[in-house]
Amino acid sequence: MEYDTEFAKRRFPEQTLEIEALASRSESFRELCNDFSIADQLVRDWKSSTAPERDARYAEALELMDGLAAEIHTMLDFAKVVPFPAAR
Repeated sequence: MEYDTEFAKRRFPEQTLEIEALASRSESFRELCNDFSIADQLVRDWKSSTAPERDARYAEALELMDGLAAEIHTMLDFAKVVPFPAAR
């Protein structure tokens, strides 16, 4: 399955290399980036909607985006941690 990491790289351009590196070795990170891209589409769809529930759904989509962005940052931060070698 093809995952979309492009939106994450556009949203966090200063971390493009880290996103590419982590995506190359972590399927869960690729899925997270894909979900982030889908959430962005939801935000745009609800923002332009004329449905009566627009405001509530738009707020939910924004909250989802914020949560996914935080997860991406957390995974990138954990990927930077280099464990010390075990004591012999």
